[in-house]
Amino acid sequence: MRDLLQVINGLRRPGLLLRAARAGAEAYSRDGHLRRLLGPGRPPASGEALRRLLADEDDVERCRRTGQPGYSAVRHVDLLIAIMAEARIYRAMTAGADVCAPAG
Repeated sequence: MRDLLQVINGLRRPGLLLRAARAGAEAYSRDGHLRRLLGPGRPPASGEALRRLLADEDDVERCRRTGQPGYSAVRHVDLLIAIMAEARIYRAMTAGADVCAPAG
């Protein structure tokens, strides 16, 4: 699979969805959001959470593009909020790993 951050950077969504998600990302609660979106239990590591969120968001985006009656803009924004926030966590995690990596 391509690098998660490349996938996220390649997402193209309508501006209104992105603005709503950016606003919501400020109040992101990892446990609450991931439990609601991914199910009960301990939240997975950020990379795994991102993989699952991206797969779910891809399904929702497909519904939006094809005009499916079951499309939920609220769920779509909620997924984008979690993706943005988890990407921030993942970037911080991987940036720390890069700093500690041996020079080569």
